[in-house]
Amino acid sequence: MSKLAGQHILLGISSGIAAYKTPALVRGLVAQGAEVKVVMSENAHRFVTPTSLQAVSGSPVRNTLWDENAEAAMGHIELARWADQIVIAPATANCIARLAQGQADDLLTTLCLATQAPISIAPSMNQQMYKHPATQTNLQTLTSYNYRLIGPDHGDQACGDDGPGRMTEPEKIIETIITQQYSPMTESEKSNQWGGLHIMITTGPTQEAIDPVRYISNHSSGLQGLSIANAALARGAKVSVIAGPRVPESNSSIKRLNVTTALEMHDAVHQHLDGVDVFIGVAAVADYRVEAIKDKKIKRAETQDPNMSLRLVENPDIIASVVASKSAGLVIGFAAETHNSLEYARSKRQRKGLDAIIVNDVSDHDIGFNSQDNEVTFIHPNGETRYPRQSKGQIAEHLLDEIISVFSKQLDKK
Repeated sequence: MSKLAGQHILLGISSGIAAYKTPALVRGLVAQGAEVKVVMSENAHRFVTPTSLQAVSGSPVRNTLWDENAEAAMGHIELARWADQIVIAPATANCIARLAQGQADDLLTTLCLATQAPISIAPSMNQQMYKHPATQTNLQTLTSYNYRLIGPDHGDQACGDDGPGRMTEPEKIIETIITQQYSPMTESEKSNQWGGLHIMITTGPTQEAIDPVRYISNHSSGLQGLSIANAALARGAKVSVIAGPRVPESNSSIKRLNVTTALEMHDAVHQHLDGVDVFIGVAAVADYRVEAIKDKKIKRAETQDPNMSLRLVENPDIIASVVASKSAGLVIGFAAETHNSLEYARSKRQRKGLDAIIVNDVSDHDIGFNSQDNEVTFIHPNGETRYPRQSKGQIAEHLLDEIISVFSKQLDKK
């Protein structure tokens, strides 16, 4: 039986050209056993007719707050309570902006403010509109409100452009909705959720020596990686941790290897990668190391030039090498960014071929490095989920739930 069987799904359709695909989306949801009701924005009918949507859904289509028959019984509130979840597809730039501002000037935006149901949106617009900082800011605002993003896809657009902004295809939207379903678990079920799976986590910084005294490093504490390791262990997983310097002690049931440099971490990972089902690269690995490490402490008085230069060479890209090895079932990365965080993380996931990436903004000194709290966005091929500031232990629990939910099919094969 489909996870959508018996669910009440409210489909919101805004006025984008991709609205012509929505009858197929409704038909697919109904085929999964869901009961679907459709709400259209004022101009959505210019791209798809209410008659066709009523035919495939079996329910009248609503498009206004000024329906006297419905609103006599506060119909917009009833719809908001009726919905188990709301899906907006397509979600235009204008629709996204109005939702981000909390507007309630039509039926669809009013429902979104009045409901307690989870809301997913499938953005659809010209690639330049999608890339515009205002749109990206609005999307970040919606993820902070726990809206879930589905897509968008890249490709040819009706305007002739090519790039991000195509609405995700109906069958992929349905697949994503299914994978995002959460059902309550007993403590016993939760404790065995990862049973039989081997998870490997890298965590902490690396140190790249300059001389016997000095080194290049960063502020990573390793706490987020350890939190994920502890949560996975509690769920029945076999856990291996490759830890950089200064990372606190871990549970004795976790297989731990301590390393110092990026080269040592790379070698340790690949020596123990066989049989790993999920690899999560949390470590803040130095991208570069000093080409020639001095065997004696560099003395200021002995240098001829007061402006000393260090020649750096590139370290191996550990997570990219794990992807290339095809040894791990799932490969999930972390991105610690200081600006344009989501944009850089999305690019990094695609460039390195990662199944998913988790990004946090380390320019905020209250979260991330050397903090007990974190705030992250989980990015995968079918959407993004933002987890607002909370303890790293709570973040770890959310991330493991999300990984199981999104990648259940891959993990069921293990």
